[in-house]
Amino acid sequence: MSAPLVVSIPHSLGREEAVRRLKTGLGRAAASIPVMQVEEERWSGDTLAFRIRALGQIATGQVDVADDHVKVEVVLPWLLQRFAEMAQAAIRKRGQLLLTKDGGK
Repeated sequence: MSAPLVVSIPHSLGREEAVRRLKTGLGRAAASIPVMQVEEERWSGDTLAFRIRALGQIATGQVDVADDHVKVEVVLPWLLQRFAEMAQAAIRKRGQLLLTKDGGK
């Protein structure tokens, strides 16, 4: 098993608003990536556990929402690790769009 890919995304929305935006926006963000499909999405308080399928491979992860940042951890199977930098950049970009002051509207 590989080390998780970790992305921290700062925000100034507060925890409740960040969770609300993530709950409504994750499906839209995933739908915009044709090679990725969300297979499971399970919220427990301010933490989301998820499983996605990309290019026939399963990746699992977790999103932890804090008052001033969101931490995303994804464990990529070895076949997808060559795309880790690209995945990290995409997570950061889409997360910032969801979590900017006007991005969630």
